[in-house]
Amino acid sequence: MSEMTLNGLTKRFDDGTLAVEDLNLEIGDGELMILVGPSGCGKTTALRMIAGLEDISEGELWIDGELVNDYPPKDRDMAMVFQNYALYPHMTVRQNMSFGLEQAKVEKAQIASKVKEAAEILDLTDHLDRRPAQLSGGQRQRVAMGRAIVRDPKAFLMDEPLSNLDAKLRTQMRTELARIQNQLGTTTVYVTHDQIEAMTLGDRVAVMRGGVLQQVASPRELYEQPANLFVAGFMGSPAINLLSARVDNDTLHSPLGDVPLDRRLRDALGQGGRAETVIIGLRPEHLQDATVTEPPSSGSVSFTGDVSVLEAMGAEYYAYLDLPDEPAAQQMSDAAQDAEGDPVSRRRASQLIARLPIASDVREHKSITLWFDPAQLHVFDPESGSRLTEAKT
Repeated sequence: MSEMTLNGLTKRFDDGTLAVEDLNLEIGDGELMILVGPSGCGKTTALRMIAGLEDISEGELWIDGELVNDYPPKDRDMAMVFQNYALYPHMTVRQNMSFGLEQAKVEKAQIASKVKEAAEILDLTDHLDRRPAQLSGGQRQRVAMGRAIVRDPKAFLMDEPLSNLDAKLRTQMRTELARIQNQLGTTTVYVTHDQIEAMTLGDRVAVMRGGVLQQVASPRELYEQPANLFVAGFMGSPAINLLSARVDNDTLHSPLGDVPLDRRLRDALGQGGRAETVIIGLRPEHLQDATVTEPPSSGSVSFTGDVSVLEAMGAEYYAYLDLPDEPAAQQMSDAAQDAEGDPVSRRRASQLIARLPIASDVREHKSITLWFDPAQLHVFDPESGSRLTEAKT
């Protein structure tokens, strides 16, 4: 196990491309840290700098209080798990798991003991004499993890290890990964583009965009207190509703209705009697069906909309409503948007998503009355993308 400190880590390629810029991150002993973001955000490059597979252009990498910028990969004592398993097809599971130890001239009895222990942890005991072609995708990934575990490294570095698995197996392997990491207590840095993996696996999550760290926090804090529009839109499924709104004196005028400014909103917006355009965010689960949950007598905002699409998810509904609204994306500066990460650029801002209980009588192509508590609103600056308010949870 080990502690890591990334101090201003920067990677600039020979062609001038800035892949990672001034990355500052503290990774605790035994922590499972997730690096998440869209393709090209720099998360894999950051992982490769930690591993020693990419040179560090600027900044410092400290492991257990030791500066390791110039250490080759073999001297950093990191074990990598890749997306493509990278197993030797002609070797058995036992041979694949023991190969690295044999190359390191570890005693045979110790190798056998380590392989046996790792196989028990990974539920591979009955498969030790099989070859990779005789295994399922999930079993192959466990073999790749076993090859890393037997080394007893300072840290595991995992680069989208579940991407090649189907959806059901991916869910199963997420649970397995969490169990194994908890059992071993080994410091782990895990790269993924899947925000569900990030939310369910990580002790903390570092969200990246364009090579720049946007926010690092626990999954719950990222969801409830996103630092900016990008984080708010990237974390959460279904995505947060983002709509343009206008502040005029004591009222927030939105497509969902007029919201009186309470102290929280007034303090955040710093209103001086002038009109101002903002972006408001509301999580789908914060929209309540008025026929299921009666709105309080005061303080809530109600509105009616037509359900254009209804998705029955078994335990709940996802209801999509069309509302007249100027697309919020048009109100945002380039600094607040991202071609892959900004949810507004992927769907109309006038489309509202409500996450409703199965008890709801919602019907497709029928109108529905919804309400929300204004204290749940996030308000963002359309220019910088920064969150101006904290939402009540």
